[in-house]
Amino acid sequence: MADTERKKVIFSGIQPTGVFTLGNYVGAVRNWGPLQDEYDCIYSIVDQHAITVRKDPAKLRQQTVEGYALLLACGIDPKKSIVFIQSHNPNHAQLSWVLGCVTQFGELSRMTQFKDKAAKHADDINAGLFTYPVLMAADILTYNADAVPIGDDQRQHLELARNIAVRFNQRYGDMFTVPEAYIPKVGARIKSLQEPTKKMSKSDENPNATIYILDDKDTIMRKFRRAVTDSDTEIRFAEGKDGINNLLTIYSCATGKGIPDCEKEFAGKGYGDFKLAVGEAVADYLEPVRTEYARLMDDRAYLKECWTDGAQRAFRMSNKVLTKAYRKIGFVDYR
Repeated sequence: MADTERKKVIFSGIQPTGVFTLGNYVGAVRNWGPLQDEYDCIYSIVDQHAITVRKDPAKLRQQTVEGYALLLACGIDPKKSIVFIQSHNPNHAQLSWVLGCVTQFGELSRMTQFKDKAAKHADDINAGLFTYPVLMAADILTYNADAVPIGDDQRQHLELARNIAVRFNQRYGDMFTVPEAYIPKVGARIKSLQEPTKKMSKSDENPNATIYILDDKDTIMRKFRRAVTDSDTEIRFAEGKDGINNLLTIYSCATGKGIPDCEKEFAGKGYGDFKLAVGEAVADYLEPVRTEYARLMDDRAYLKECWTDGAQRAFRMSNKVLTKAYRKIGFVDYR
């Protein structure tokens, strides 16, 4: 008998805030492509979330297009997955109003990210910054997503989405799937090239600390030449050798070789040669992403075709849920 069980739905929203780091790519992004074979995946560039802090309109528009192209370059297939820009589907904002009316003020007041962002942007503590966790809940619930890939910083928001779904279901009858956290297989944890006890971060003020997946080869080589090592001379993975441990981990990820094999390969060699080899391996590892990204950015017509199709598919899927929610709460059908 054929297996007719439906695939579970995963929703993931990505803010248009710049290029992924090598750490982002190794730790999570490179697994998104294979995920499409196991789940029905919905990916959205969440540009509406981005405006909770002031943005230059031209920069936001450019970063949204770049973010969309980057998803495709990293292996998201717009034929296998629904890939769209959040503001192209009005159902998110419409459901957000409904869900806001079953969300308690106190729940939003306890959101730690609101407190953190309000402190950081004290001159612009706007209502959107306060209520955006409800929009995030709408992003998820409008597709009845079964699972949402999250990091630690989003656990509180997902818990709120779960509470909203349960409360709506209790008040108006069974309606929303209560989403679970999807904990992806964690790839290697890549550290800063300048402070190897800290994770690699796009917010690092030191330009030599972070490798971005669109860095050109010359830039990558320069950053690795300046990478922090230690006063020892032996290339081995050991406690207290944070810089070398980080470089061995990066080399292992870029080449697919195990750490012991990497140690053997560089036995007796100096740190300078080792850093150059890591840089070469990373440049080669990221080259297909850079090439595909450049190709996509040169073909704006194709990108527009993809995000238009994605928005239409997202609208059709989410509109069924929104229509049902409207009916549940007592709105009059208009057709």
